[in-house]
Amino acid sequence: MPSRRILRTNVLIRDELADLLRREVKDPQLEGMISITEVETASDLSIAHVYVSVLGDEEQARKTVQRLRHAAGFFRRELAERLNLRHTPELDFRLDLSIARGARLLKILRELDLPPAEPKAE
Repeated sequence: MPSRRILRTNVLIRDELADLLRREVKDPQLEGMISITEVETASDLSIAHVYVSVLGDEEQARKTVQRLRHAAGFFRRELAERLNLRHTPELDFRLDLSIARGARLLKILRELDLPPAEPKAE
């Protein structure tokens, strides 16, 4: 279980990265619908795994994550300026497919067209 300090750091990094993506990024390939779903920072602040979800097909999502990895130095530098941390962690961007899987599951359930459950008589 991460410490309270690490949990707060995770939230700070997630919020700042989301703000940077929304306001500061000028790369047209990163202007799509990108969500930072979670950040997991190592206890020694050496690395932060940043999970992102991208609206679009899987190939487009993978390309977006590659662009984010390419721009990791920019994001780390901006985080260092915005956050009051002794050590700003390296950023490791990873694709989070959980939202896409959930949407696909909901679509399958809708296609089943099951009748509504009838209330149980007591």
